[in-house]
Order: sequence, then structure tokens, then C-alpha cells
Amino acid sequence: MSIYDKLAALNISLPPVAVPAAAYVPFVQTGNLVFLSGHIAKKDGKPWVGQLGKNTTTEEGKAAARAIAIDLMGTLHAAVGDLNRVKRIVKVMSLVNSTGDFTEQHLVTNGCSELLGEVFGPAAGAHARSAFGVAQIPMGACVEIELIAEVA
Repeated sequence: MSIYDKLAALNISLPPVAVPAAAYVPFVQTGNLVFLSGHIAKKDGKPWVGQLGKNTTTEEGKAAARAIAIDLMGTLHAAVGDLNRVKRIVKVMSLVNSTGDFTEQHLVTNGCSELLGEVFGPAAGAHARSAFGVAQIPMGACVEIELIAEVA
């Protein structure tokens, strides 16, 4: 089953690449690696604002991270032209806007990791990962995630 068939089965439509909000590009390819800039969580087209441990639950954060995974796949599609060219999701780095005593950043980030695994499969979708708690994210977003992929 192609990546696009899997996305259709999950009722996922890939969004267009978002216009950068500062001085950067959405992606860079060097060799067989594609580096995607950080994507903030969005809800209804606006930053998904919140702080985990204060006014956003772990489950809401996980949903935000899943939404980011969809945006990341849209950008990856724009970068490589065909998601079936993705050999491996290599690395995901997640920043979670959280209070000092919140310790479930890894569970929030699962929202992204689990969807990538479901779409790309257990071999290509399994990836190295970091999940950090941070004091703030641009525009007050609750989560920001960047990704590195290997392509054929």
C-alpha cells in the first residue's frame, strides 16, 4: 500500500507548506537527507496555544503533536515530490511548552511518532527522537517539532 493510500485510509489530507514566519526556509536537502524546520502546532489554522502542566493536558498535547506530524508530512511531500521516496524517518526533535514540573514531554511527542510509524510502517517510520520541555515556543504554541528524513 502506498503512503498516499495509507493517508487516505486515515482520512488525512496533506496541507500545503506553511510560509516561514521568520528568516528560514521550510526544508533543506543535502544528499539523501531532508531536514524540515520546526513546525508549531496549529488548530483551525492558528497557533495551538497552551502550556503543558498549566492549561493544556497531556492528551491535548499529544493531539497537537499528531497535527504537527500531518503538517510535517505535507512539507516533506513538497520537499521530495513523492512520500513513497522516503526510506526512513531518521530523527524527530520535539519541543514541548511546559511548566517546570511537567514530565510527560515524551508522551506528548508520541502523538507525532505514532502517526509517522502508522503511515510509514514499522521499519521506515521508526526513528530516533528527543523530547524537551521548554519555557516558551514562538507564538505561544504548545508544541514544536522538527524532522529529518532519508530519501531514495
